[in-house]
Amino acid sequence: MDKGKVYLVGAGPGDPKLITVRGLQCLEECEVVVYDRLASPRLLRYVKPGAERIYVGKLPDRHTMKQEEINQLLVDLALEGKIVTRLKGGDPTIFGRVGEEAELLYDNGIEFEIVPGITSAIAVPAYAGIPVTHRDMASSLSIITGHESPDKLDRSIHWDKVTNATGTLIFLMGVAKIGYISDQLMKHGKPPQTPVALIRWGTRVEQRTIVGTLETIEGIVKAANFQPPAVIVVGDVVLQREKLKWYENKPLFGLRILVTRARAQASELAEQIETLGGEPCEFPVIETIEPTDPVVVANLKEQLEQAEQYEWLMFTSVNGVEYFFEWLRKFNIDIRRFFGARIAAVGPKTAEALAKRGLVVDELPVKFHAEGLLDKLAPQLKAGERVLLPRGDLAREVLPRELKAMGLVPTEIDVYETVIVDEQDELALEWIREKEIHMITFTSSSTVTNLLEVLRRKGISDPVQLLSDIPIASIGPLTTKTALEAGLKVAIEPEDSTLDSMLKAIVDYQQKQLAKLVEEEY
Repeated sequence: MDKGKVYLVGAGPGDPKLITVRGLQCLEECEVVVYDRLASPRLLRYVKPGAERIYVGKLPDRHTMKQEEINQLLVDLALEGKIVTRLKGGDPTIFGRVGEEAELLYDNGIEFEIVPGITSAIAVPAYAGIPVTHRDMASSLSIITGHESPDKLDRSIHWDKVTNATGTLIFLMGVAKIGYISDQLMKHGKPPQTPVALIRWGTRVEQRTIVGTLETIEGIVKAANFQPPAVIVVGDVVLQREKLKWYENKPLFGLRILVTRARAQASELAEQIETLGGEPCEFPVIETIEPTDPVVVANLKEQLEQAEQYEWLMFTSVNGVEYFFEWLRKFNIDIRRFFGARIAAVGPKTAEALAKRGLVVDELPVKFHAEGLLDKLAPQLKAGERVLLPRGDLAREVLPRELKAMGLVPTEIDVYETVIVDEQDELALEWIREKEIHMITFTSSSTVTNLLEVLRRKGISDPVQLLSDIPIASIGPLTTKTALEAGLKVAIEPEDSTLDSMLKAIVDYQQKQLAKLVEEEY
């Protein structure tokens, strides 16, 4: 068997968009990805389907894998002939122990490649509004480990030289030693009033920044119970934060939001959350697939072949549009055969999906659900008209039932099926269990029922109780009804059942919550 290859990839400091192009390519090519808590789980969406995912961080039933075990794991996987990507936080060559991993690979004759990443030493301060150099304040910087015990620090760091060697000092992993570090810097010549900042989990939703001086920072850290991991910045550049902090001013900063949509559709919502400063946690609990039952497929073909007989085509979802056209392609049916049909869509996104195919809807309701569509169309519908409804297998019966009651002839075709997804990221599950998810979004009734079922299958006996304290955003009244019937509490429901409206409602909700906190403080 041929040996595989290992890519030792720097994932950047936490924000998934800070990975390099080459790092992304390695993720897309690999057959196995080995990752830990310092790498964003959102990067895993770039791994190809079927690739093995190995989490080497801490789990409820397992401690963090030791570095020696990780080193050997990479060797074993490569000896099996696999292409492996080891995803490491920040830059792997800066206190990332990549040398140990690469050395063992070399000793075993395994090909490897080191892919640099954006180091937290520079990116984390930037996200806190602190440039590590400034023309008027600092023209040089030092990056120093602060993770060792005081006696080791004294052996590895020449305090008399480091203290005044550069304008800015960056200490990585030194929170527990902040008092000792401050004392040594003041002892060797740094003024006690020198500004200091500590940034915890920089570039991520948990980012928190505290600022002081060398003589005050230890007390501030203790009073705030400030925990690692954090980057320590020492120098006048810290003063720039007052004007330059930008990330923490975003409207959804500090929120990790669970996205339960199908993976193929989750990216749109996730990207908008990210743009607003939140951290989307993609946890797809539904997936749409083509029907495979021969009876269902035969009925699809039969009804589509009668294209000329329909007076109306009514679409109730983007999925309905996508799969409808896919079946037309498979059956070699020309859309122009529906020349006699008027087209209606339940909402603007569905209308947009049709517009991309050169079809302009005749009617769009004010309220984006089946009842709203019926209210809009009622004056135009005539008894005896034939209506084709390309839908999913879980679609509600309101539309065909009411159309039939009005004397029309509705024909339902299941162009897709909605199934539960059982394969989820372990880290996302850990966040749910540990209540590190700050909000949950539901975009359909099936996302509600499937999330609860997935959690039960993962060993959570009472998922409703687990989620009881987490604010829930529902896209509309029908989804809200399902959530309430399941025992969940819905905090957010937009006026219009669209993603844009739901995001606006989430932002409004968060601003009100922040205003309450400020009011309580005063």
